Amino acid sequence: MKNLLTELRVALIATIVLAVLACGIYPAMVWVVAQGLFPAEAKGSLIMRGGKIAGSDIIGQGFTDAKYFHPRPSAAGSGYDAVSSGGSNLGPTSKRLADAVKQRVLDYRAENGLAPDVLVPADAVTASAGGLDPHISLKNAYLQAPRVAKARELSEKTVLRELVHFTEDRDLGILGEARVNVLKLNIALDGILR
Repeated sequence: MKNLLTELRVALIATIVLAVLACGIYPAMVWVVAQGLFPAEAKGSLIMRGGKIAGSDIIGQGFTDAKYFHPRPSAAGSGYDAVSSGGSNLGPTSKRLADAVKQRVLDYRAENGLAPDVLVPADAVTASAGGLDPHISLKNAYLQAPRVAKARELSEKTVLRELVHFTEDRDLGILGEARVNVLKLNIALDGILR
């Protein structure tokens, strides 16, 4: 019995010490380092507009109005729901996925006035793994530019100038592809006076 009480005491002390370390000290240290070295990122990479939070640089938002560049489709919750981030889990042989992509291609062509022979970029009709990708490909953005320019009554040249300005290069110059942050681009276009 004495041996059992000793083992229970050791186990209890180890549990308390590990809980304090793993649930208190370690998270506090990570928070302090993050606030010191990466303050904007630690606060969610928020984008401010007129003193209010417009969104986050790293979380996509749904834009449907013709005057806005549209993001990738989202499978997160009911669409761009950061609380319910995740993919659809539909595989390449899924009929439901194939039907959804076919419909998205038709919708994309119609809303952007594209001819049937124009290739639609994959990111325009497929959701990202997390469903909250804030970026679109350059090809996707260039195909949407005429619609956005027309809806805003701006010249295509003005819209393309902003698009080029908000183009982000590959990470570290080699990873991924060049891309455009949809929220930043749309906010910049909202700021242009006609």
